[in-house]
Amino acid sequence: MAGATSYDHDIPVPGETPSIGYDPNYVPDSVKSFVVHMYRHIREKNVYEIHQMYENSFQSISDRLFKDSPWPSVDAVAPYVDNDHVFCLLYREMWFRHLYARLSPTPKQRIDSWDNYCSLFQVVLHGVVNMQLPNQWLWDMVDEFVYQFQSFCQYRAKMKNKTEQEIALLRQYDQAWSVYGVLNFLQALVEKSMIIQILEQEKEGLEQFTATDGYDYSGGSNVLKVLGYFSMIGLLRVHCLLGDYHTGLKCLVPIDISQQGVYTSVIGSHITTIYHYGFANLMLRRYVEAIREFNKILVYIFKTKQYHQKSPQYEQILKKNEQMYALLAISLSLCPQVKLVEENVNSQLREKYGEKMLRMQRYDDEAFALYDELFSYACPKFITPAPPSYEEPLVNYNQDAYRLQLKLFLYEVKQQQLLSGVGTYLKVYSTISLGKLAAYMEVDEPTLRTILMTYKHKTHSVDSDGKITSNANVDFYIDDDMIHVFESKPAKRNGDYFMRQIVKLEGVMTDIDRIKLE
Repeated sequence: MAGATSYDHDIPVPGETPSIGYDPNYVPDSVKSFVVHMYRHIREKNVYEIHQMYENSFQSISDRLFKDSPWPSVDAVAPYVDNDHVFCLLYREMWFRHLYARLSPTPKQRIDSWDNYCSLFQVVLHGVVNMQLPNQWLWDMVDEFVYQFQSFCQYRAKMKNKTEQEIALLRQYDQAWSVYGVLNFLQALVEKSMIIQILEQEKEGLEQFTATDGYDYSGGSNVLKVLGYFSMIGLLRVHCLLGDYHTGLKCLVPIDISQQGVYTSVIGSHITTIYHYGFANLMLRRYVEAIREFNKILVYIFKTKQYHQKSPQYEQILKKNEQMYALLAISLSLCPQVKLVEENVNSQLREKYGEKMLRMQRYDDEAFALYDELFSYACPKFITPAPPSYEEPLVNYNQDAYRLQLKLFLYEVKQQQLLSGVGTYLKVYSTISLGKLAAYMEVDEPTLRTILMTYKHKTHSVDSDGKITSNANVDFYIDDDMIHVFESKPAKRNGDYFMRQIVKLEGVMTDIDRIKLE
């Protein structure tokens, strides 16, 4: 079997240079070699070689020959791969992904990409797909599918400067990238793959899905199962973009994010999952859960990001890393549970947002401006999925969904401000009478009871299992006219401390062993 060097032409082939004028029918030798070898490896189910070509060769050829132009058209390369229908669909999926990354797609290209995804997913759902593809590629398919949906919704919502031809095209292809079509494909992949049942059986020891990273070592195909798995994460992301956080989290329930899983086998999938999971919990006031998961993923990125510096996803990893620090700053400002955050993350957080977090505690106009700034920087790009009004005057509505989510978030912050005084007093006393606290707060007792009930409501949330959990450092109950306060103490995690000290000790011992005594 040919090694990677036979098709990964990092050294330019004589006479093969990037063309100044793009000719979709011209196929350079390195592209011929690429598609021929990729086609062969897919037929032979050689996942390692497919992954090498997908991650390395495709990028290196793109950088060298197609920095600012598309790859050759599918019709031009089809003769080199026996006009294989499925391979041509996969090639077009990569073709459009490269187009979106390097150039700006035309309205017709956006619609053509939708048609290609429809054809590809129809084959996976209703045909016989006898392939093994790398998890990275399968994740990228779902990730790009949702990204292009989001991009299309944003494009369609900017109606103000649309030409008559663009409006005619949108009217003609009104079902392209419809929210129902996108959700139906993702849900169909989840159901047809039976991934939920597979994950349930795995808990009983009847399946080996996670142990094999989703690959099928008995000669079958991993495509439908893994696409179904990643589609659950895709559904979480779509529902977050729509502002439906409950449904998004419900879609993710079959995946146990407290454990390693197939979603952690691809760095992009891991980060996307926790980013949207944490954001959804933040918007549902489940601050403790958001803080816990942001902390875990930020520790992971801190330890591993140097291994991804050559990855095409590296810039995206760094961007999401910064956004999650901003979301963690928001979560900790609304729910100061610093004990949940590890030392490395805490020091980075203080360096990035320490001063802003102090100002956010004041709940004045400056604090609201900071909450607005961090939320706007770190939130997903919300979308309005409804088709536009084509009547004059044409207006842009691409910011409407974002403004609504920002308004709801700041309204929650405002309510937290009104309750901040109560929390301050409760931290000072272990018992205090209603009359005394009412006098301190300059309100009457019935109003104080209302404030305390509101505080109780705002510092508690319902988790995904339906259990009521507290986000506050202190809790209280009222017995007759006395308020009894007790501190919520999280269980100490001594294990982390000892593990760090053991690693340090082992490092010292290794250094001592290296010293040669003369």
